[in-house]
Amino acid sequence: MNQNRRVLLKGTFAAGATGIAISAGLLTPKAVLAAWPKAAFEAKDTNAALEASMGSSSATESGDIKLKAPDIAENGAVVPITVTSKIANTEAISIIVAKNGTPLAATFNLGATTKGFVSTRIKMGKTSDVTAVVKAGGKLYSTSKNVKVTIGGCGG
Repeated sequence: MNQNRRVLLKGTFAAGATGIAISAGLLTPKAVLAAWPKAAFEAKDTNAALEASMGSSSATESGDIKLKAPDIAENGAVVPITVTSKIANTEAISIIVAKNGTPLAATFNLGATTKGFVSTRIKMGKTSDVTAVVKAGGKLYSTSKNVKVTIGGCGG
């Protein structure tokens, strides 16, 4: 039997089995997202988003957090963000975009031995402050940066 045909048949059977499992309800995204903080991601202001995701809305400005974001984002649909926390025992990192319809862009819960570093791409509707909030030792620390979003990628 031709080796390529064998690989094709295996892939087809695997895709078919996965499709059957999904349609039968054995694999559902709902089970994967069981701990999703719905209230935090539906909040319309930054304080409510922080309260729902981190348990508090009062954060202290910290120089131990490095927020790397572009000064000008030519495409607001994919803005690269990197947050590095040098604060000991970092438990979680959230990214807030103040002028978005729903300000909470992302929350990352970190394990005890995990380094305080996350990198992602977020969506921004318009020019706004991007705030990185770090939870460590039950307290919140933050740093912000203004990111200008241009329309149509013209840089102006």
